[in-house]
Amino acid sequence: MLKAPLIFRSLPKERIWGGRKLETGWGKTLPDGVPVGESWEISDRPEGQSVVAEGPWAGTSLRELMEHHGPALMGRPVAQGERFPWLIKILDCRDDLSLQVHPPAAKAPALGGEPKTEMWYFADADPGAQIYVGFRGGVTREEFVRRLDDGSVAECFHRHPIRSGDAMFLPSGRAHALGAGNLVFEIQQNSDTTYRVFDWNRTGLDGKPRELHREPALESIDFSDTHPELIPEFWTASAPGVAVRPLVRNPLFCVDLVRMESGSIRGAGVGKGPVVIGGVSGTVRLIVGDDRREVRPGEFVLIPAVLVSGARLESAGASEILMVADGL
Repeated sequence: MLKAPLIFRSLPKERIWGGRKLETGWGKTLPDGVPVGESWEISDRPEGQSVVAEGPWAGTSLRELMEHHGPALMGRPVAQGERFPWLIKILDCRDDLSLQVHPPAAKAPALGGEPKTEMWYFADADPGAQIYVGFRGGVTREEFVRRLDDGSVAECFHRHPIRSGDAMFLPSGRAHALGAGNLVFEIQQNSDTTYRVFDWNRTGLDGKPRELHREPALESIDFSDTHPELIPEFWTASAPGVAVRPLVRNPLFCVDLVRMESGSIRGAGVGKGPVVIGGVSGTVRLIVGDDRREVRPGEFVLIPAVLVSGARLESAGASEILMVADGL
């Protein structure tokens, strides 16, 4: 029986564009001497499997929990082989990421990949940080291909200045790149299919040019995506001392940013499925029955569906958290 929220070991991933901020500012233990671009916080993937870090289920993988306790975890029947629906990461972008796209659901099977829709919450951003998302008006596929060939393809994209607290939704098919200086909480569909279309002519960790995926990328890109916008900042009061900023309402997941004043209390229940709590700033206490734990910046906690209705959050000081729940 799942009787307490689940804390998983972080999975650091070496990336050519990564840095060391996750160690110095977000409490992650990183391998020595390598650039770490991603910390996978909750993952049910063959190439990165989350393992419970503490408590009675310590050492148990999320895959095993889905196989043996799926209904309690998800709040519904779980099909054989079904994976946990979300992949949650923290990204440290010391350098620009590649210009890339994730395949839409209608095209992914034919391309041999998995669809991926995602969202970014910018927990920190250096002065001058930016992202590349969506096409400038009038850019055609033909111009895009020509600029790929001459190395000027970045000029096809909108460049959005970024500050801490910004957020962006990225449906599959939306071409994009994270720019240097961004620290990102990434909530996404359980998929790791990325088609790189341009990588700034740099070499990879092995000293060789990084693999590009030009043809599947061109098949996946939505060239009509010309007006992407950052998610608006709109807050509503939900309880005394508690304000909620809705970030994403989508069939795949819903995400809120919750701001809590000192001494405030809020229920953690959202819908009938599992809920993930991610610390952004300050510290909140998550209470489920007799279990009490602090959620600090950069920490993610999975509350199984069977426990959600009895879970609550208390804040000893000003704090912000992300809450991820079932899609609409």
